[in-house]
Amino acid sequence: MSTGTSTFVIRWINFLTMILAIAVICFGVWMSTHHDECRKSLTLPVMGLGALILIISLIGFLGALKNITVLLWMYLIMLFLVLVAILVFTVLAFIVTNNGSGHHVSGQRYKEYQLQDYHSWFLVQLNNTKNWRRLKSCLVKSKNCDDLPKKYKTLKEYKSANLNPIEAGCCRPPSECGYPPKNASYYDLSFHPLSSNRDCKLYKNARSSKCYNCDSCKAGVAQYMKTEWRVVAIFNVVLFVILSAVYFVACCARRNAARSSSDKVRGR
Repeated sequence: MSTGTSTFVIRWINFLTMILAIAVICFGVWMSTHHDECRKSLTLPVMGLGALILIISLIGFLGALKNITVLLWMYLIMLFLVLVAILVFTVLAFIVTNNGSGHHVSGQRYKEYQLQDYHSWFLVQLNNTKNWRRLKSCLVKSKNCDDLPKKYKTLKEYKSANLNPIEAGCCRPPSECGYPPKNASYYDLSFHPLSSNRDCKLYKNARSSKCYNCDSCKAGVAQYMKTEWRVVAIFNVVLFVILSAVYFVACCARRNAARSSSDKVRGR
């Protein structure tokens, strides 16, 4: 690849990623002013990611613009570390999300989830009291359970609903308990549970309680996290391929810059 072509490509790629980085930082600032504590917890990682992209892009842009070999070397090293980090995270994400799947409930469209089916990493994170207290607070604020009566106005609609993992695990007792539903948000708890599952005794009809302390709720969250992580892992594979191509072009730009500097020295 010629000197002009490689430096031109690197300049424009890094110019565009600088704009993207500024947008990410602005989004992080917006999140920091949001009243939702669940979103606020993501502020620092988002802003940190934006700052990292901005620094790397700025170094690459200046290196390609001025043909400065040192900056291009720094850009290559930092880009290589990013590629390694993406690769490691992606491999770990696929390993962690390899276990766990829902169990079909007889006569129902939705699935129920069991915590022990998931990877030990999920078990450690979700069984941590501090972590779960924060997650539970977010679940209550999300109003997933409160919105069920609005989505399913009749008992027949509710019984035939295809509930998502959070709704199936956190908003209702496990089916094995045998509690008859009165509507989408209320179960008759006067019946003696048919199962010894501790979740049967933990479930309450109160809006702030529901089954938020149940293992079935933690399993629902684990399934949700698994799905999200899989999406991120697939995105990372695409990102890894793109950044690898950028890395190759940057190598050409660095080599051409070094050759150009060498030619100038000889010309003297």
